[in-house]
Amino acid sequence: MAQQVAQSFVLAEFELANTGPDVTEPEALAKQPGLEWIPAIVPGGVHEALLAAGRLEHPYLGLNEGSARWVEDAVWWYRGRLEAPAGFRPDQRARLLFAGLDTVVTIWLNGELLGEHVNQFRPAIFEVTHRLRSDNELVLRFAPPLAGLSAPAVAVETMERLAALFAAAAPEQAAPAPEQAAAALDEEPTGMLSNLAMTLRRKATFSWGWDFAPRLPSIGIAGPVELRVETGAMLTGHYARATAVDAAARSATVAVDLEVDAFAHDGPLTAELTLTAPGGGRTVRTIPVAGGSASTAIELEDAHLWWTHDLGTPDRYDVSIELRTAEGVVLDRVQDRIGLRTIALDRSPDEGGELFQFVLNGIPVFARGANWVPADMMVGSVSPDTCRALVRKAREGNMTMLRVWGGGIYEQDAFYDACDEAGVLVWQDFMFACAPYPSDDPSLRAEVTAEAAYQVGRLRNHPSLALWSGNNEVHMLHRFAYGDAAAGNWGYDFFHDILPAAVTRLSPETPYWPGSPWAEFSDINGVRGGDRHAWEVWHGFDAGAGGRTDYASRGEAMHFHRYAYDRGKFISEFGIHAAPELSTLQRWTPGGPLTLDGPEFIHRNKDTPKDKGADLLSVETGAPQTLEQYIDFSMASQAEGLKFGVEHYRRRQPHCSGTLLWQLNDPWPGLSWSIIDHDLVPKAGYYYTQRAYRPVLASFNRTEDGGLELWLTSSLAAEVAVELRVEIVTFAGRHIVDESLHVAAPGLSSRAVWSAGADVVQGGPDRYAWVSDVAGAIEPNRLFFAPIKDLEIGAGRVDSVVTSGPDGVAVDLISSGYSYFTRVTAPIAGLTFSSNYFDLRDGQRKRVEVTGAPADFDPTLLRTGTFTWR
Repeated sequence: MAQQVAQSFVLAEFELANTGPDVTEPEALAKQPGLEWIPAIVPGGVHEALLAAGRLEHPYLGLNEGSARWVEDAVWWYRGRLEAPAGFRPDQRARLLFAGLDTVVTIWLNGELLGEHVNQFRPAIFEVTHRLRSDNELVLRFAPPLAGLSAPAVAVETMERLAALFAAAAPEQAAPAPEQAAAALDEEPTGMLSNLAMTLRRKATFSWGWDFAPRLPSIGIAGPVELRVETGAMLTGHYARATAVDAAARSATVAVDLEVDAFAHDGPLTAELTLTAPGGGRTVRTIPVAGGSASTAIELEDAHLWWTHDLGTPDRYDVSIELRTAEGVVLDRVQDRIGLRTIALDRSPDEGGELFQFVLNGIPVFARGANWVPADMMVGSVSPDTCRALVRKAREGNMTMLRVWGGGIYEQDAFYDACDEAGVLVWQDFMFACAPYPSDDPSLRAEVTAEAAYQVGRLRNHPSLALWSGNNEVHMLHRFAYGDAAAGNWGYDFFHDILPAAVTRLSPETPYWPGSPWAEFSDINGVRGGDRHAWEVWHGFDAGAGGRTDYASRGEAMHFHRYAYDRGKFISEFGIHAAPELSTLQRWTPGGPLTLDGPEFIHRNKDTPKDKGADLLSVETGAPQTLEQYIDFSMASQAEGLKFGVEHYRRRQPHCSGTLLWQLNDPWPGLSWSIIDHDLVPKAGYYYTQRAYRPVLASFNRTEDGGLELWLTSSLAAEVAVELRVEIVTFAGRHIVDESLHVAAPGLSSRAVWSAGADVVQGGPDRYAWVSDVAGAIEPNRLFFAPIKDLEIGAGRVDSVVTSGPDGVAVDLISSGYSYFTRVTAPIAGLTFSSNYFDLRDGQRKRVEVTGAPADFDPTLLRTGTFTWR
């Protein structure tokens, strides 16, 4: 069969130089004395090229962040050469496609202006059919991303109101002005308050610093550059999805919509669709194209549905679409992989409000997951392997949903492909965060409209895509500042008109939600409906959960026990700050020792004030005296807090239908709420969450009268029977309770299966509750009756034996006494531990499998340890 499918030529070789702002035309470059060109990294960015050329010290090393500040203010030029293909026929055209330009750029081809682009979140496309020569020069000029912009009046007023209100609500946490905070460490101002002009620029909000990120705005050619030669007509969009499924009957209705641009073809066109099942069976349809579009519906029997990994198999179908002329000539071809599933948002009445529950293929889901932030400040050079590795760790952590946070970027294709493959749902924010956006600005409206159409069209075929959400915390902050979320020039039209219209038009089977948090109640971050961000814990003031407020100290007010009062329907953010492993900090702090009060360590904490966590530690672990203690104490507080929160929320199933902890990962090697650090080394919180996110969970709950309950919670669809052993034991080994239970966990249920009164439990620092499953089907769990600092654990000791074999390394551990926070650590990144940061009881043995080590790894470098007690 004849084929005239589009030819694609990828441009990867560019050079890079920088000038002052007065150089505005390519012709002026030749007149710049001493202008030096270095190899550019494409896809990538300016920082990456400077690092590769030895022109920049890595901004993550030591205190180097400030030394990279000049990059943001310079003008950067890229140039590259392109050899054009042979001459074009009248039915052909050539287009230059820039998948990612970051962010304010002017483009010339052979000295002729092609145009300008000012949006990090959508591609730039230029037709160049009649502008190409046999040899071509492409030149791009990147201006400073915020140059010429002033903070909109609505942003200034809103932030002034918020600053006053936060200072009144929590005066001890009031943040200093950016300049004052920076002066404390001799750094440049960072964060939203110093960069409100960013609301006019479609660029990742976290670029200018956040409470988990430094100020390091990426600049450059962040995506592939491609010359496409197209003939006659092309497929400009496809949407293949299940519109109905019957899981019991294994049937599905598949709808396919196509968009076609017949730019130089007048005759009839057809599209041949081939749908190939996981087992190899093929379904073929020929679809006529009319008026630039084509549609069909297919009834499938023996359908392989896409499920989250806990409910089934995330099966996918291969899709091939060929655009053909009446003579059978293939003009264009698209290949994709899709999953057959339906996704809905159940908002039925519930407990005086309404549910917020995802329903997958007719099955209600308790979403267990985390928030995803960009894996690096230099977003253009994050590798597909890094995305896949992080998604894999989420899957191994028993997560079923990741929320792509609205202050970052729409992720690269590898992220969504990995979620599709792993059976992990994606909550996708549009890229707006924590500030008012002047939605009356015509240029900004035009960019947002184009961006939404592009991103919804790009991502709609992914079966993992479960929700489009309009923003992060914009509604909540506006309501806090003004008392309501009424229509106005603060982004309202974006979140309630432009964005939902794009989803309805291009991806109608995907639910849309105006923001996170959001609810159609006056208390936007309340507990009656919608999703909420549970920041009572860590910030220490009521963010909408209600409940107790009479705390004896700030440490008590921000303590994780406060989660117990939260009756929210879906918790889309909650978290506790913690340090990464010492080895990660040491890798990024060359030339000197790290100390608890040293500038290198303080620099890695971007939260404000930097000592906010000290009050929580004073209540739970006691105040740390050394850096090693701080790492252990903060990790333990985070891990215990996330465990406590997840268990509470899961016990409330189905009234609560999901928890997405803040945050999965880090964009640089710092201190944050992440459970996986920048070097992809999991913190203790990862392993605690991994256990708390097991599909079937046994957890203890303290009653108000001092008693104890054991709850059995299942997120599976089918019933599971377990044989449980419930113990209350002193750390010295004396049993107060030792009972066996034969119980069943019905599908999608949570219920108390055992209880004991206060007179039996007699909770105190000398004892703990323990539950285990005789068959090992569920993870053992325990509850302490006192803060960590007060536990009468005694001197536990862990002995270890390390063995190596062809499949990896194994560490066998045995405990003498009760050993808390037992772990295996390594001085290098990249290792995977089958389990870590667990409790071992006296005489208990456990094997930890270690994989991912390089061939020359020395197993004697592995270290075992327990909690660093004061």
